[in-house]
Amino acid sequence: MNRLLRYSVGTDISKDKFDACISSIDDLQQVTIKASRTFKNNPEGFEDFLTWVKRHYKQGLPISYIMEATGVYYEKLAIFLSNNKCYVSVVLPGKSKHYIKSIGLKTKNDKIDSKGLSRMGAEQRLDQWKPYSKSIYRLRSLTRQNESLNKQKSIYTNQLHAIEHSGYVNKTVVKQIKQFVNLIDKQLAEVAQEIEKTINQDIDIRDKVKKICKVKGLGILTVATVIAETNGFILFKNQRQLVSYAGYDVIENTSGNHIGKTKISKKGNSHIRRVLHMPAFSVVKYEPHYKGLYERVFDRTRIKMKGYVAVQKKLLVLIYTLWKKNEEYDPNYNKTSGNDEPKSLFSLDFEKIEKKVPTFAGTQDELPCNESPEVLFSLP
Repeated sequence: MNRLLRYSVGTDISKDKFDACISSIDDLQQVTIKASRTFKNNPEGFEDFLTWVKRHYKQGLPISYIMEATGVYYEKLAIFLSNNKCYVSVVLPGKSKHYIKSIGLKTKNDKIDSKGLSRMGAEQRLDQWKPYSKSIYRLRSLTRQNESLNKQKSIYTNQLHAIEHSGYVNKTVVKQIKQFVNLIDKQLAEVAQEIEKTINQDIDIRDKVKKICKVKGLGILTVATVIAETNGFILFKNQRQLVSYAGYDVIENTSGNHIGKTKISKKGNSHIRRVLHMPAFSVVKYEPHYKGLYERVFDRTRIKMKGYVAVQKKLLVLIYTLWKKNEEYDPNYNKTSGNDEPKSLFSLDFEKIEKKVPTFAGTQDELPCNESPEVLFSLP
């Protein structure tokens, strides 16, 4: 008789319910489905789920729970299981999608996805997921609200510009739009205050962010967004994982005599890429070695945006390094020559990016780069 090694529970989660499937794997690597069922995505459903799982596996054997990072719907169940000392793994939808296709499952629905996830958890040793701290969750909601408000402000500002320069100006519409813009500005100020307040309340986060903000061009909003979207880099073991998570990893399209375009994947956290876009322009102007990196990439490719994306990637890695080491930024540390830069920084390509690049000195945080660190980051 084959000996069971461990169990895996796959869950496919939506807003109101989630489908669960329990699988086991034996010493011959054979995966067997033990049971499957649908539960409500609420605290009562979570309790029923744990009771159901305990009835279908042998006590003493290891068991893991695996789910996809589908929006925010998975978070309540993941936190509940983590609080109950369960081994939880959260995978990106793209990874599970490719795995399910690889085992020959062509049909897609919630039950099949849960079965595929349970098999994936049984066959693979996946990293354990850890919930964010309350400070990180609060920062994430605030920084995403800031991003949403800025998008709305851009829409109304563009609309106002179009109306004011049209053949007939409707004063009523102009008045209403200006009121919307003023309200958004007020809300943006409130969000900025809450972000700074949240950081000040956590001594560890406050000290690390203050050290990182010594980089001219990086402000509190940029650093707070990166930290919030990565959970303080808890689950990242190296820079490559972080770069891939943010979508800065380079993908190549070559085969035989065919040479396709090489570009960044953009399959990752878009909030990080968005918030690093503006600071890249500023650090190129005020930090010499970032300027050198930009110029080397531009000299090789003759495309400005490739140089700025290389700077964004390097800024992300810099934030990660300073955070992990808990060190203050030193502009004279570890200067490199052009030959020392990774080649992947130069092999970036874009098809739909505007070639014109703004030359202003503002940062994503709307702070001038020539301000002192104390002004850029007014913490006690």
